Amino acid sequence: MAFLALSASGCVTRPLPNQPFSRAIGYGNLVPDPRGLLDLPNGFSYRIISSFGDEMTDGASVPDKADGMGCFELDDGRLALVRNHELIATDDSGGEFFKGFGKKDGRYIPGGTTHVVLDAKSLKVRDQFRSLGGTLRNCSGGVTPWGSWLTCEESTAGPGAMFGEGLDRSHGWVFEVPANARGLSAPTQLSAMGRFNHEAACVDPATGFVYLTEDRDDSVLYRFKPHVPGTLSEGGRLQAMQVVGIPDLRNWSGQQVEQAIPATVRWLDLDGVDSPKDDLRMRAAARGASLIARGEGIHMGNAEAYFCSTSGGQAGLGQIFKLSLSASGETDQIALFFESVSHNQFNFGDNLTVAPNGHLIVCEDQYTARVDNYLRGITTDGYAYPLARLNLQTEMAGACFSPDGNVLFVNVYSPTKTLAITGPWDQFNAGVIDLTA
Repeated sequence: MAFLALSASGCVTRPLPNQPFSRAIGYGNLVPDPRGLLDLPNGFSYRIISSFGDEMTDGASVPDKADGMGCFELDDGRLALVRNHELIATDDSGGEFFKGFGKKDGRYIPGGTTHVVLDAKSLKVRDQFRSLGGTLRNCSGGVTPWGSWLTCEESTAGPGAMFGEGLDRSHGWVFEVPANARGLSAPTQLSAMGRFNHEAACVDPATGFVYLTEDRDDSVLYRFKPHVPGTLSEGGRLQAMQVVGIPDLRNWSGQQVEQAIPATVRWLDLDGVDSPKDDLRMRAAARGASLIARGEGIHMGNAEAYFCSTSGGQAGLGQIFKLSLSASGETDQIALFFESVSHNQFNFGDNLTVAPNGHLIVCEDQYTARVDNYLRGITTDGYAYPLARLNLQTEMAGACFSPDGNVLFVNVYSPTKTLAITGPWDQFNAGVIDLTA
């Protein structure tokens, strides 16, 4: 569906020729993996800690389509990875479960989250179980400062809607899953955060405001102001971002947005956020919200949020924006941080995280007949570099660091694999080299 939407928009039918670009040397050239899974720089290695079909401690097996993921520090020297599974109603759930949000033809639908609980030092799996069920296409999400995972449904299917046959409830919500869950959580949708094609979320720890992306060609960026910071279930106000003087951030019809030039942000209040017609973004745009090309990964840095526009830019290869957040939330600014000019520089960024050194780590998700997806790092001054290359015909997703910054966890989407990457993170080479496409 995403590919068809891109085709209809004209984005994939008018690509510009690849342009010369500069990139950081980074951690050096990638070394081919003898196991044929993941190429990494010299000195780096990975470990598979969980795979599709593995038996979990709750008696189910690890489901497929692992997507967004967050890492949390628990007590007793444990870490919890809370992992999304972007399953549709007809996918295998990995085993029946007794609690969930929505059903199809009387049975809980298989989407949701799993927990992988690890020993923080050895990374040995101590526990693994389903922690949310009955949700649909759990794509990405985000961690909260109070120790929970916001998991987002990237589907607005429901009774009477496209692909809604047999469903008993409408979907397109955000759900909150405690990091310290010990089994299936009670599923309650956070209705005030809106019903739309959710992708990812991040929370400003200073204000408790939640920033939400939407995976549509004509998407907008949302902000949720909770009535009670840290208690999202108490409701709040949903808003959409307006960039003053720039109604369209996509740069599809020329360079409307110049790199590194900040612009003023206003936030527009929205009503009817339960959006039974799935028209929230359209009503937001009609009020003056600025358009974004497929908002996907979003992550908090230091008083700033970075988010991907997967198909934005003149070349249609992707953009990254930096939203600088004010203490009051009323004088925010936004700037185009990065825009790709070549498939070899950066190609369709999706999930992203901010590394301990301030770099962005972005998971590519290409839409081509044969994909060649990388983990791309991007330095604080905007130079991309290759960090890893996947040798399978799928994407990587859910990149997140351990609290001590020593381990980068990432998912292989399908068949599910969750990897732990370690290496000499302190040996980054910031030198820049010039390349031609």
